Amino acid sequence: MKGKTLKYIILLAAISVAGVFLIQFGFLKSSYNFTEKKFKESTIVALKEVVWQLLLVSGNTSSFDSITPVQIITDNYYIVYVNTTIDKDLLKSHLVEEFKKHEIYSDFEFAIFNPVLEQMDEGILLEDGEEKPSDYQFQTTENATNYFGIHFTNRTSFFVSQLSIWYFLTVLLVVIVLFFGYTLTVIIRQRQLSEVQKNFINNLTHELKTPISSIAIASSVLNNEDILNTPERLFTYAKIIQEQNTRLSKNVEKVLNLASLEKNRIHLNLEEINLNEIITEIAAQFKQTDFGQKANVKIFAVDLNINILADRFHFSNLMLNILENGAKYCDQKPLLTISANKKKKNFELAITDNGIGIPKDQRKKIFTKFYRVPTGNVHNVKGFGLGLDYVQKITSAHKWKIKVDENPEGGSIFTIIIPV
Repeated sequence: MKGKTLKYIILLAAISVAGVFLIQFGFLKSSYNFTEKKFKESTIVALKEVVWQLLLVSGNTSSFDSITPVQIITDNYYIVYVNTTIDKDLLKSHLVEEFKKHEIYSDFEFAIFNPVLEQMDEGILLEDGEEKPSDYQFQTTENATNYFGIHFTNRTSFFVSQLSIWYFLTVLLVVIVLFFGYTLTVIIRQRQLSEVQKNFINNLTHELKTPISSIAIASSVLNNEDILNTPERLFTYAKIIQEQNTRLSKNVEKVLNLASLEKNRIHLNLEEINLNEIITEIAAQFKQTDFGQKANVKIFAVDLNINILADRFHFSNLMLNILENGAKYCDQKPLLTISANKKKKNFELAITDNGIGIPKDQRKKIFTKFYRVPTGNVHNVKGFGLGLDYVQKITSAHKWKIKVDENPEGGSIFTIIIPV
């Protein structure tokens, strides 16, 4: 799948998901508003029925048509007017009965206005069918003597019963979107991995074919008997075969090391190592390599005379990989500096180079297997993208950490954080 096609698919998918969410939440909001309206209407009808029942007991039903029984103060608080004396127990009985009849399943509390004291009597809370004292401050009203106030403490149960199917569909939609997003992420990662692996195979093919071709050409020359008449030429082609064979062996070794690391076969032979001594050995070893011969390596002995617990072989390879990268990716004479600084809980071993540097958005990616920093169509430095992946795995195996920062003077600083 081409990059532009995938981008269009992601864009259309995002628009579709956003549209579905808007529609879903639009329906949910409409349903909520409808349920709110239904709650108020059902409550008003139920309270009117309560008023009628109270008037029926007093024998004064004729006054029902002359009053407006229910006044809505807030969504949760109602005042109900009754043109007769109100009995608390009778009121409670009718409230429970009428709310049940109209399917208003919500805890509530009520209080009756006392015209003598001109205030509400002590409120009663009905919670889960049990009667408790109410702490709610019931609001009073003017120009009326026989009325009561009712406050719904929690309408959640009513809304859940009415909107349960919409809540379920919304949660289901969120789960589907999350699953879709995860699937899309996996597809994008697989595509990126496919690109990286394709580049790795191309690089591997080139790195293996070049020495093989050189060996084949040199061998064909050596097969000519006339080569014996020119010993210098004979030695030159023999040296070519030797150099290309070494190059081929190194490339094969890298691939084999990768396979070994993939199978989690990193067995560390930990031993106490003097940091100053091993850094000196590594620097000398690096100077013998092709890249090391062109580089200037400086060691600052500050805090280097300490001992660490490490695998000598893997630690050496780790350092050599970082030094080699610093020399490879440099468009001037490579200058590499190794230093160490002792903190309270850690040793920080820093390798500084004066290379081309690494963009900030690429610094976390460079430790990914096969990954190489994009350089457009310029590929002047060959490689597989395995070196820093190896570095990351070895530091993790030692339970160390590694970070990359920008060198203010140009280049990069690789810092290995080793716990004391």
